[in-house]
Amino acid sequence: MTRTATALFASAAFFAAGTLASGSAEAAPDVVVSIKPIHSLVAAVMAGVGEPKLIVDGAASPHTFSMKPSNARTIEGADVVFWIGPNLEAFLDKPLDALAGKATVVALGDVAGIEKLPFREGGPFEAHDHDDEDHDHGAEAHADHAHDHGAEKPAEQAAHEGHEHEHEGFDAHLWLDPENAKAMAKAIEAQLVAADPANVAIYTKNTVALLKRIDAMNDDIARTVAPVKDKPFIVFHDAYQYFEHHYGVKVAGSVTVSPETAPGAERLKEIQAKITGLGATCVFAEPQFTPKLINVVTEGTKAKSGVLDPEGATLKAGPDLYFQLMTGIAASLSDCLGRDS
Repeated sequence: MTRTATALFASAAFFAAGTLASGSAEAAPDVVVSIKPIHSLVAAVMAGVGEPKLIVDGAASPHTFSMKPSNARTIEGADVVFWIGPNLEAFLDKPLDALAGKATVVALGDVAGIEKLPFREGGPFEAHDHDDEDHDHGAEAHADHAHDHGAEKPAEQAAHEGHEHEHEGFDAHLWLDPENAKAMAKAIEAQLVAADPANVAIYTKNTVALLKRIDAMNDDIARTVAPVKDKPFIVFHDAYQYFEHHYGVKVAGSVTVSPETAPGAERLKEIQAKITGLGATCVFAEPQFTPKLINVVTEGTKAKSGVLDPEGATLKAGPDLYFQLMTGIAASLSDCLGRDS
């Protein structure tokens, strides 16, 4: 073999080795996630393998989000898509049908181990009357709608088989209960292992660490909110039922039933009366929605105001976001409810 031929052969071999190495690096599944809280869990499980892509980024809210062409392209290229389900991300329902043909779509609201709470009715929260407000997060438009999101894969949960989404009107802010977050983490691990068995050891190690971190966070939050558990407060919209249920804090009502629908003057007047009557000590806004309403309902009362961020609007996406979100809620409650009047 001539020197030139030898050089060409060596060059070709080097190129082939580089191509194989590159192909190996790209072997991780292309994973897309709808919202920041569950993107954080997926990112933690995938650490060291790849980074999931996020649809609802920045300060956007799934309640008011509109799909962009770039989002459509992201979904088209996905191998796996994680979302809560059409009860929360109604904007994704039809695009997933149309665009996610090759992807495995996992509705984390349907996986094993999730505790679902019904939409609040009666008591300090108003019953959900579909004639008055559009507050079902898009559910009624999709009731009894079957979803065919491509071929099922082994780790997909039984509740999602057949792609039937039975809309029971449950509260979709599931991640605010750490036990639900742990159930979602296990389902995420199972699906990633099914999609990418070569990295099973990494996914397993990451999930074990994630579950331990959630348990430690849970203990910290319980200690933080313990001194203010019995002090009632008002929230912007009823997104905190899981946090309330798990930690025993005392949510007394919400300014609006649904963040998509601005409350009317009569509603604001009722909330103002509720603040006075129930002795609510704090009223909490959310970063994506106008704080002016909070100023209106607290005017003339002794209630203080604060901000809660249940979807991580002000936080940087990534594996730490879930923990920052949860401890941030606890810290805000402790700060506002713990202040002297």
